[in-house]
Amino acid sequence: MLDIDTTQPVRGNFERQLLRVQRDLLRMGALVENSCVLARDALCDRNLDAAQRLHRHDKQIDQFYRQIEVDCMHLFTLQAQPEAEDLRRIGAFMQLVRDLERIGDYAEDLGEVAIKLFPYPVHPLMGRVQTMLDRCRSMVAMCLLALSDLDAESGLEIKRKDDAIDTDYDELYALLAHQTNLTGSVEPTVLLVLAIRYMERIADHATNIGKRVAYIVTGERT
Repeated sequence: MLDIDTTQPVRGNFERQLLRVQRDLLRMGALVENSCVLARDALCDRNLDAAQRLHRHDKQIDQFYRQIEVDCMHLFTLQAQPEAEDLRRIGAFMQLVRDLERIGDYAEDLGEVAIKLFPYPVHPLMGRVQTMLDRCRSMVAMCLLALSDLDAESGLEIKRKDDAIDTDYDELYALLAHQTNLTGSVEPTVLLVLAIRYMERIADHATNIGKRVAYIVTGERT
């Protein structure tokens, strides 16, 4: 009697589903990266249209988030005895998707800050804020490239970029909190304090994504 191996078709289907989830993560990541661009246009270029588009983008990001979570749970049921690498990748994907979703939320928050800042003159520290935001956008792009290539070294490199963001945050917070020449409303200052906090969190989540990519590849937590 022939011993027919029925595991290969199941394994092939599992691999296809896994690749589909990875592709969806990258599609979601592209939306998230674009949200960061819109947030920059809204906050730094005072682009009202960009600020309003952020809400639509976030709805699409949330749809990806929910679908990918469901797909990851389904992947656990496809393999009767999943390999350690399979479990590692699926688990990391479920964490990655949360990081991406949070970056999208913070980008939308930056758009809301921008809308509230529109009636006020450009703040003297906006140039420094823009530099910080551009660094955050670069980190998001880097973590998505690391995910696309499953490049552990590039993923871990993002942590070095995060150190610069932490310095930006500390310096800008000190400048905003200790302004002595304030005239009129304090709202713009309060809003910029919120904005730099959102940026600092975007950078943290991009760092997390880089670490998770490295974990997928190496199996080692950092």
